Amino acid sequence: MTAEAFRILRAAGRTAVAWKNGGGTTREIAASPGATTDAFDWRVSLADVAADGPFSVFPGVDRTLTVVEGAGMDLMVDGEHHIIDEPYWPHDFPGDVETDGRLLAGPVVNLNVMYRRDRVRAETAVVRGTLRLMAPEGGAVLAVALEDGAVIDGTDVRLGCYDAVLLRSRASCVLRTQGDAALVTVSGYEPGTQ
Repeated sequence: MTAEAFRILRAAGRTAVAWKNGGGTTREIAASPGATTDAFDWRVSLADVAADGPFSVFPGVDRTLTVVEGAGMDLMVDGEHHIIDEPYWPHDFPGDVETDGRLLAGPVVNLNVMYRRDRVRAETAVVRGTLRLMAPEGGAVLAVALEDGAVIDGTDVRLGCYDAVLLRSRASCVLRTQGDAALVTVSGYEPGTQ
């Protein structure tokens, strides 16, 4: 395994950016092609939600929300209630319908995965233990440590809470976690993107 096989994305280097609708902040972990919030094929971020309010609308985008800190949210998605109160439980919903969020008991931090349904597919799971990570051909795998203590076998790389490792087309490594990690697998985009 070479250092080029994966890229480490440290939580400390992320800048909080206002949401598209101005209702909160997000810290981008990874995106492709990495341009503006309107031009991504896929994007993974951490969102700090401190108040009730509407979600930004993203035409043609599907979303997966995973509560990683806090009691959770009541999402009203296109007029239907979705109670998201199970930590580390990914919840899928369309990003191009009216969605409002109500906090159940104080602020939350959400892992937010967004992808353009006509270009790529992204699947999110929360895992723990020893995992062989392998990016699909033409795709990517992103593993985000949700607790301190993850290591990449055969290296001196340690991941703290919210640090991540990104692997591209057919790259692989073994990740050992001391706690939970979010695993996002993206397929269907062209190699060479950011």
